[in-house]
Amino acid sequence: MLVQEFVHEVQRCLQTNANSEHAPAMRAYMRDQFDFLGIKTPLRRQLLAQIVKPMGKSKFSATEVLQLADLLWELPQREYQYIAIDLLALHKKVLGLQDISALIQLAQKKAWWDSVDGLAAVIGDIVFLSRANSPDAQACMDQALQHASMWVRRIAMTHQLGWRLQTDTTRLFSYALQLAAEEDFFIRKAIGWALRDYARWQPAQVRDFVSAHQMQMSSLSVREALKHL
Repeated sequence: MLVQEFVHEVQRCLQTNANSEHAPAMRAYMRDQFDFLGIKTPLRRQLLAQIVKPMGKSKFSATEVLQLADLLWELPQREYQYIAIDLLALHKKVLGLQDISALIQLAQKKAWWDSVDGLAAVIGDIVFLSRANSPDAQACMDQALQHASMWVRRIAMTHQLGWRLQTDTTRLFSYALQLAAEEDFFIRKAIGWALRDYARWQPAQVRDFVSAHQMQMSSLSVREALKHL
């Protein structure tokens, strides 16, 4: 299926299933920043599965799926950006480190926590899968941590979510300290979130880190990091 045809099929399918009763609440939840068709996540993913099913095991190339994401990002309703993220996630083994910059550019468009965190998960998966053949795969996240955009710095802070015991703890703790002085809510929340995720596997390490550095960290970051300890 050609890229433009795929986008048209996504539009047709989602518009057919739009729900005007759900849309206002979904818009309000995102502080009225985006329009919604009113399609909740379970149905949206079911519809996407129906669209891609005829393709069988064939996948889009990295260039094609990035083009798809760009086209879907330009559409007004937020569900199209969610579909783009779902598609990128389905193609995480097709994408590589060379595509991270394009994803970071995408993350800065119509940026809010929902799209940024969705793309952070995709980026994290790509980096994780690339480490086997590229030991320095996380260098791109070192660069992202210095980015002018707060949203890109949030991606760097959270990209290891779900890595469990394969988390690079040197980077995790270093990133947390480098961002600790920032006053933005989303950065402070990200620091706590990343530490709390790792604390599920190494609670003592996180507890010791927070104890040693809590004077440098915001109360929000500390509270989130220790939430389940």
